[in-house]
Amino acid sequence: MTVRSLPQAFVPAPTRVAALLATLLLASCGGGGPPELPPPEVSVAVPVQRTVTEWDTYSGRVEAVDRVEIRPRVGGYLAAVHFEEGMTVRKGDRLFSIDDREYRAAVASARADVQRAEARLELAERELARSRELAAAAAVAQGELEQREAEQRQARADLLAARARLTQAELQLGFTDIRAPISGRIGAARVRPGNLVTPDQTLLTTLVSIDPVYVAFEGDEHAFLRYQRMIRNGQWESPRQARVPVEVALAGDTGFPHRGEIVFVDNALDPGTGTILARARLPNPDGLLIPGLYARVRLPGATLENALLIHEQALLTDQDRRFVYVLGENGTAQRRDVELGPLVDGLRVVERGLSAEDRVVVKGTRKIFFPGQPVSPVEVSMTDPDRAPAEAPNAPAHGG
Repeated sequence: MTVRSLPQAFVPAPTRVAALLATLLLASCGGGGPPELPPPEVSVAVPVQRTVTEWDTYSGRVEAVDRVEIRPRVGGYLAAVHFEEGMTVRKGDRLFSIDDREYRAAVASARADVQRAEARLELAERELARSRELAAAAAVAQGELEQREAEQRQARADLLAARARLTQAELQLGFTDIRAPISGRIGAARVRPGNLVTPDQTLLTTLVSIDPVYVAFEGDEHAFLRYQRMIRNGQWESPRQARVPVEVALAGDTGFPHRGEIVFVDNALDPGTGTILARARLPNPDGLLIPGLYARVRLPGATLENALLIHEQALLTDQDRRFVYVLGENGTAQRRDVELGPLVDGLRVVERGLSAEDRVVVKGTRKIFFPGQPVSPVEVSMTDPDRAPAEAPNAPAHGG
């Protein structure tokens, strides 16, 4: 049977394309197998080795060291407000004044009572002296002398009571001027002039101190027990016996620019939350740390000697495991599972899985498809792997 070829117009287009590609591939390879691709270029660097301090980070809130609710100690109609809302005031500055006319009248009346009592006492003392002279001459009965002595003592007591009433009236008059008990920033005036205020009840405003401030935060039970072990082992100072330094950052801060120290650790854990309250004190001369602000608090933990640190670009994830590629024998990429520690100055601490001599792939990991794949290494700096090799500072030189 003779098989005749179909005209080219009747050959399906995909078939023609496939045949053409196969012909070109065989021609380029000289009829042999597929070409060998060169090993992908990757950047490698040795881990940074130095002593680092682990830091634990907590969430907290800025609190005022002193916070006062300003309330009147006497009643009456508010006469004036003597401050600008939201401004800083000094201790003793006048804040409010209450109409004091009734209290001035009470002081004048009490002062008159004192003068009246002084006059009675003066008369009683004269009469007692006269009676004593007559008694010495046996010209007055003993009972009359005793009566004069009693009248003199009563007049003296009346004078003491009158003076106490005068002091009280003067205090009431003084309370009509409401002054700042501390230095700090004043809040909004809750009551305006002309309104009646009630003693010890009406809230006039609030006043908070601004320098220094507290940052309160809570640590969990596991962190508390870890710190206790470190204290027993001499790796950490107890905050109850020494000032442990802390670093604080507000929302939007780069790093932790604010410095302070722990001044309080509570005496028990909260059984409902399993946390313990701590408080750090920070200087605040510019008033930037306002009570109520969210803050991040960083505490120094254990000190790691000769810790190994790598750039986070080198880290890869396989389900719940973290690993890196290192340069193995014959220029092949070998997988190493690692256990990681905290982040320090942009580098991640590697607690297990690496040695100081390992050359870690920090750039080009996506070009590695399987362990043992040949690669072409280029030495870079671990601290700045994106910089060109010729510009990388202190780039370690290792033989490939």
